[in-house]
Amino acid sequence: MKVRRALVSVHDKTGVVEFARSLAALGIEILSTGGTATLLRKSGVPVRDVSDVTGFPEMLDGRVKTLHPKIHGGILARRDAAADVDALEKHGILPIDLVVVALYPFEATVARSSVTLAEALEQIDVGGPAMVRAAAKNHASVGVVTDPSQYPRVLAELRAKGGALSEATRARLAQEAFRRTAEYDAAIASYLSSEGVSTAPSETAPRIDSAGGAGARTEKFPAVLRIDAERRLGLRYGENPHQAAAFYTPLDGPRLGLAAMTQLHGPELGYNNALDFSAALALVFEFDEPAAVVVKHTNPCGVALGATVSEAMTRAKASDPVSIYGGVVGVNRAVDMGVVEALAGTFVEILFAPAFAPDALDALRRTKKKCRVFEVPCDRASLPPRLTEYRSVLGGLLAQQADLSDLDAAALKTVSKRPPTAAEMDALRFAWRVAKHVKSNAIVLATRGQVVGVGAGQMNRVDSARLAVMRAREVGLETAGTVCASDAFFPFRDGLDVVAKAGATAVIHPGGSLRDEEVIAAADAHRMAMVVTGIRHLRH
Repeated sequence: MKVRRALVSVHDKTGVVEFARSLAALGIEILSTGGTATLLRKSGVPVRDVSDVTGFPEMLDGRVKTLHPKIHGGILARRDAAADVDALEKHGILPIDLVVVALYPFEATVARSSVTLAEALEQIDVGGPAMVRAAAKNHASVGVVTDPSQYPRVLAELRAKGGALSEATRARLAQEAFRRTAEYDAAIASYLSSEGVSTAPSETAPRIDSAGGAGARTEKFPAVLRIDAERRLGLRYGENPHQAAAFYTPLDGPRLGLAAMTQLHGPELGYNNALDFSAALALVFEFDEPAAVVVKHTNPCGVALGATVSEAMTRAKASDPVSIYGGVVGVNRAVDMGVVEALAGTFVEILFAPAFAPDALDALRRTKKKCRVFEVPCDRASLPPRLTEYRSVLGGLLAQQADLSDLDAAALKTVSKRPPTAAEMDALRFAWRVAKHVKSNAIVLATRGQVVGVGAGQMNRVDSARLAVMRAREVGLETAGTVCASDAFFPFRDGLDVVAKAGATAVIHPGGSLRDEEVIAAADAHRMAMVVTGIRHLRH
């Protein structure tokens, strides 16, 4: 199918002048609208206004430009259907063989924190998606281009085939076009839902009312959830070598977390690597001070702060020099030679940071051939104030607001006879941030800026307490003088007795147990300071 006429109407003007000029050089007539037509004409590209074709001017501040039978008839007519061809001739409609449309930037508009609903609505494209869908539907006769990145390959084929596009190319472009309109509509639906434009649940969807514990919180989630994502990486394999796996990133919205990573060195990423990477990155977000974290099987095994990131790395490694082997390591400052030296002789699966000094990166490439090195934003400011997490379960999908809460100093309450010292309070805050990222039941022993022992994922809290003490002692760390953080309340005093016997002097936990008084009495008996937060951080 030779292209004789193209309609070009793009919001993103990147490369459009050169593309249109090349189309014209191939003898292709160009129809255009508004700003695109003005730009092409000023650039010396011959162009015909769509309003000349339709006989109607652009109307309603540009809301109506291409919604006309002389445009959509030219796009939708089947070239091999005699009745369609006759209809074109009868009504004086020109066939349009190529549609080039870049939609209004709705996603970029709503990504701005200051955007109003009125501004967002004006960036909902109507005529553009209509033309794109019409061209994609009729791809047996029409080509459709929806992104500037497609210009070079389309132009190369037009030149190679004397102004024609192959059936395979038109089909591929149609697939990409429908994918683009789908993601565009999904972004609009998601935004309108988040703005409360329509919060009515589906009539067929089961819903827990306020008496059942949900109430207005249910309305923070859409009644129908659609997730559009693109395959970003083919992973080395899944949890086990016989399982295939891939990494997807959302098509709409800003690039966050692993979606913003850039690999600088090392082999391809694996499924388990990605899970540990995500867990470590979430923990790094907790700290403004120079910090280093080590994660193994999604649990922190080494976390520390320092005056410099290399000092933090040295202390984090000392938290558990055994478990760091094969772990994921992250720091929230640029990696320098001090960090590289701290990791000398230690195999780690991943090392990530917001930046790398050139000499440090060179050294890593020479000495750690199997270590995956990633550059990724590591500051909390890179996250939006509201973030939703999704998790698959057998037969469905769970959604929840991400746990981005921090300690509220005003809500903290000392319930023991002895209040914590300033040093103990600093250590408690640090231990609490770490415990938030440990699988439940979670017990963390720490000093001021260094994890000493972690008990994770046990079926009861007393075993987690024993494990935290055991891990610290096995690597030669002193438990006397530490503080303890528990992600949920102590249901009995036995877990508290374990850490007190090991020498912990202060403890922080949510409180709220039926046996709180018994647990507080145990703290007083051990002369421990006890602080309750009123908020828990279970992590399953």
